[in-house]
Amino acid sequence: MLNYLWSFMILAGIMWGAANNTLDVVTQSILDSAGDAVKLCLTMAGIMSFWCGILEIGNRAGLIEWLAEKMSPILSFLFPELEKDHPARVPIAVNMVANMLGLGMAATPAGLLAMKLLGQETRQNRASDAMCTFLIINISSLQLVPVSMIAYRSQYGSENPAAILGPALIATGCSTLAAVIFCKLVRLWKVVAGK
Repeated sequence: MLNYLWSFMILAGIMWGAANNTLDVVTQSILDSAGDAVKLCLTMAGIMSFWCGILEIGNRAGLIEWLAEKMSPILSFLFPELEKDHPARVPIAVNMVANMLGLGMAATPAGLLAMKLLGQETRQNRASDAMCTFLIINISSLQLVPVSMIAYRSQYGSENPAAILGPALIATGCSTLAAVIFCKLVRLWKVVAGK
């Protein structure tokens, strides 16, 4: 679906340029945008390499297990069906911390591992409650420090790239709170409905 949407937007832009006799401007914009995309990719690759390295150092130093232990009350509240020694708790904690730091790309490997481990618990062809909760919490993505957004703003010349901190915290705090309430209400409905 997105392929069709992007194709339509590109064709519409080219047709608009042809209709207004400004194809040279369209061509120059395409070339400039391609250059900007490469610069942005290099900037983000550096930032993501740095943070992935920090996460790996933390993992080898035992910081990740310590962090998962400190997040145990939150994880127990969000995932009451997971035992304290469940193997998915550590990747869930890593994913949540990476998302809190605004490192969605660095959070992906831990998120995939967590889903794989959570999927081993279900014998049905459908997602378990823990998998659904994890997905919803992951999508809502509470961000204390949106590193990626700050990098984007810096790349595009913002005078104060960190000005996004307050609004991002409020927006993602509201989305995460809504996600938690939704998950708890669905669990309550399942108990009441006897499912």
